[in-house]
Amino acid sequence: MNINALQQLSRDHLAATHNRLPVCFTHGEGVWLWDQDGRKYLDSFAGIAVNTLGHGHPRLTKAIADQAKNLIHVSNNYLISQQAELACSLSRLSGLDRVFFANSGAEANEAAIKVARMYGHQKGIDSPKIVVMEKAFHGRTLGSLSATASETIRTGFGPLLEGFIRVAPNAAAIAAACEDDSVVAVMLEVIQGEGGINPIDDAVLREIREICDEKEALLLLDEVQTGIGRTGKVFAFEHSGVVPDVVALAKGLGGGVPIGACLMGGRARDVLQIGSHGSTYGGNPLVCAAGLAVITEMQEKDLCGNAERVGMHILKRLRSEVARLPGIVDVRGRGLLIGIELDRPAAAVVHLALDAGLLLNVTSGTVVRLVPPLIITQDEADELISRLLPVLRTFLN
Repeated sequence: MNINALQQLSRDHLAATHNRLPVCFTHGEGVWLWDQDGRKYLDSFAGIAVNTLGHGHPRLTKAIADQAKNLIHVSNNYLISQQAELACSLSRLSGLDRVFFANSGAEANEAAIKVARMYGHQKGIDSPKIVVMEKAFHGRTLGSLSATASETIRTGFGPLLEGFIRVAPNAAAIAAACEDDSVVAVMLEVIQGEGGINPIDDAVLREIREICDEKEALLLLDEVQTGIGRTGKVFAFEHSGVVPDVVALAKGLGGGVPIGACLMGGRARDVLQIGSHGSTYGGNPLVCAAGLAVITEMQEKDLCGNAERVGMHILKRLRSEVARLPGIVDVRGRGLLIGIELDRPAAAVVHLALDAGLLLNVTSGTVVRLVPPLIITQDEADELISRLLPVLRTFLN
């Protein structure tokens, strides 16, 4: 089917929730994708930080195919060996003892919100409150949307859930909000992705951990975008040395199959009990086999180290070659989560990049986001930059 026919079919039958670009990919290998016309694209978007191992990775595709031959899905009413193994791996890597599996980052954050509320009720607080951040993005379900800051995506879905106190992402503002005795948790992204690639300073995160400890509040970290090696550590919170109570994961965990996870430890360890939460599909054999393959490859091939090294290489080159361009406000990020902030709305950059054979996106209106697969090499990173520089020059001139 040609592009025009496919666009028409999509317009006629798909909900108009996405402004789809005029390209359809047929296959991929590593950091590369090919469209219907055989044109090759360097993927620095990775399905919004999902394709940890790139495209067509032999270990991941074999794990999925082998598992699909044997068993795709059974109910969580039964023991699932792949689920137990993946939970054990995540617990060992994170230091958190319990794992609830869901299907997405929004669901993982919903579980985190429910944990916080139940924790509050178990403490005798009738109307528990959660402190959340300005510019935060936690998902589009009603609970995660209520924790999200963007008025654009919140508009039209009210009334949203009560019980959220929104503050600036700094220790002083969080400490002030936590003076409210009804506060049971602080929820934040270690690096805000949709909010514009805004990192929380390591020292600030340590202060927030101390505030939570003093108030006996839970520290909930949304690592949907930053988790599973994206920042150069398995979890972004490792850079600061803190240990949170709850961590939400998704995106890179399955390498492309839909899986989310809510990790719980500390005060949150045993909050969820039989019947308090559930999921039909969450943690089925297929997605957990994929998750195990991703984690095994990440560890055996030191993809965290690769993300740190290649990410630093990209940042250094961008700061020396892009930062000098008129219209560049900042270049920031950690590992392979990188943002280039422009002084103007930058949506057109996506189209220019597509014409140059480069996939990326723009977040928060003005920030070009680069989140390539963690397997990207330095040579491929240089190719990424060689395609990106002319795009930015053209756009900013």
